[in-house]
Amino acid sequence: MTAPVFVDSNVFLYAMDKADPRKQQAARNWRAELWKNRMGRISFQVLHEFYVNAVRQLPGARVEARAEVRDLLAWNPLTADAALLEQGWKIQDRYKLSYWDALIVAAAQALSCGYLLTEDLQTGQNFDGVEVLNPFLREPRSV
Repeated sequence: MTAPVFVDSNVFLYAMDKADPRKQQAARNWRAELWKNRMGRISFQVLHEFYVNAVRQLPGARVEARAEVRDLLAWNPLTADAALLEQGWKIQDRYKLSYWDALIVAAAQALSCGYLLTEDLQTGQNFDGVEVLNPFLREPRSV
């Protein structure tokens, strides 16, 4: 891996979700590789989204989701501030993204990430140096 990878909440959610074993394994592979290489980056927005969706979508997952959030605090999540908000609005207007997706892109840029790991945006799309990777179409070793 040549650059930090910003990870969207859906990757952590798939890593816990047993409904699609293929996606679960791919998400776990990405998570393990990013832990090993210390190249994973997140924001508090990602932690919030992950926890809310895990508790809502996966019955009985509250304890496991909280443990995952606690573990991910080691990645030093980016806190939203005025500069991130302003950058998010610029990205939202320029690329016509949802506000939440624009904040994810802004956070990835603020953390100098080369990649954004998500299935929510178009794979291969480049946001001023941050390339979108779909974790289910690319393996960690390909980056």
